[in-house]
Amino acid sequence: MGLLNRQTVQFFRSTLLPAAIVVLFGLALFAVSARIWLPGDMAAPAPLG
Repeated sequence: MGLLNRQTVQFFRSTLLPAAIVVLFGLALFAVSARIWLPGDMAAPAPLG
């Protein structure tokens, strides 16, 4: 058989891929919610001018 046999692909699709999606979602949630702990002037949108 080749290097990526059916069992390896099945393990990746059933275990590693969902775990990577959950970790990526958690990282994005942390990045968005990190604005709570920033000082008030840093949490404001950037000035346009």
